[in-house]
Amino acid sequence: MNKYGLHGHLKASPGKGGQLANILLEAAQLVSTAKGCQIYFISRTEAEPDTVWITEVWDSPADHEASLQVPGVRELIGQAMPILAESPQRGQILNVLGGHGVA
Repeated sequence: MNKYGLHGHLKASPGKGGQLANILLEAAQLVSTAKGCQIYFISRTEAEPDTVWITEVWDSPADHEASLQVPGVRELIGQAMPILAESPQRGQILNVLGGHGVA
């Protein structure tokens, strides 16, 4: 299985974690039908409600890059940027070995 995975987080300004999560959930809906998108999970923890975790699995890095061209994705990025508490960092790149839920 040669899949491209990413795992990272974004930190929202205090009290804005729910808003950021909603924006990312909307992005998940937009990219769910993008070529090569296998998994796009959005998660939060009770301990850090303003931190939103993103876990993605793609068929290839090129498919991930192309997802930025899905209509509406750039607009959602524009909505998210002003509510971030810190600059986005590139997530960890993962070599996906397999498991449940990965095609």
